Amino acid sequence: MNKIATLTLSCAMTAAGTVIAESPADADNFYRNDKLQQTKVSFPTVYRLRVAGLLVLPEQFQEGVRYPALVVGHPMGAVKEQSACLYAMKMAERGFVTLAIDLPFWGESEGEARNAVLPDLYTEAFRAAVDFLGTRPFVDRNRIGAIGICGSGSFAISAAKIDPRLKAVATVSMYNMGDATRHGLKHSLTLEQRRKILEEAAEQRYAEFTGGPVAYTGGTVHEITTNSTPIEREFYEFYRTPRGEVTPPGATPETTTHPTLTSNVAFMNFYPFHDMETIAPRALLFITGENAHSREFSEDAYRRAAEPKELYIVPGAGHVDLYDRTGLIPFDKLEAFFSRFLSPGER
Repeated sequence: MNKIATLTLSCAMTAAGTVIAESPADADNFYRNDKLQQTKVSFPTVYRLRVAGLLVLPEQFQEGVRYPALVVGHPMGAVKEQSACLYAMKMAERGFVTLAIDLPFWGESEGEARNAVLPDLYTEAFRAAVDFLGTRPFVDRNRIGAIGICGSGSFAISAAKIDPRLKAVATVSMYNMGDATRHGLKHSLTLEQRRKILEEAAEQRYAEFTGGPVAYTGGTVHEITTNSTPIEREFYEFYRTPRGEVTPPGATPETTTHPTLTSNVAFMNFYPFHDMETIAPRALLFITGENAHSREFSEDAYRRAAEPKELYIVPGAGHVDLYDRTGLIPFDKLEAFFSRFLSPGER
């Protein structure tokens, strides 16, 4: 969580053909405000796995006051120090108690095997965070919401469908991890390709069951070249450069952001948007970039949701821009949304 000065990387090509990107001037993933009281915490899920988090109290925190609170979830494959802690700090500056969490199997949270995918436990992590926040003497348990970034947007929605204690949910650059895994972006994955993925994962289970090494999939590429796709470049420029690079406990640079192959297919049985209209009358806000490759998921969620709902498109922004670019992230919009729907009069 140490502050890292804004980086300017040369935009050049090495002899090996690797392209080095320039970090945006307003990228501030490691933002820190030492006036905010910050405490590392952990708490159990109902399955007795402990979830790790960073609890941040408002700058003008006063004993005896009960504050509205927000759970903040990180992008899929990331850790709380990548984007979630930034959001937690910025929203705490605006008067909210915030809790940035590591999902189970990632970062400092418990769960084996590391980097495993289990959507139900990701959903449960948000609910366990509500358990924790709602039992703090300085939190109004009737005024708890959530922010889900990237994949955590779909986990926050999944939690809200079954937990009415989440009174309002905002998603940012949301990925529907179920649809993305089943169909690919813009439904580019064919049924035959899906079957091949399932077959590969099934065969890998035999290999690992008999002592073979763990196989990983997806995630961020480890170098970009002139042939790299725009999406590969976008993620690389965050996860593989000092702009956002973090090696979490229990991981290596080679495994960071990569889920296990055998578990990742669990997302094909994950349908977070089904029945999401039942979240109403609790409010939903979907924030996406105008140029985000993930925009389709926020638009789909908005179509499916019942009122009150809002789709907010950030002009000129891409997907990863809303991870850390403080000049683009609409914190004022988030503050207004949660101030309204977590107000004392809302239930």
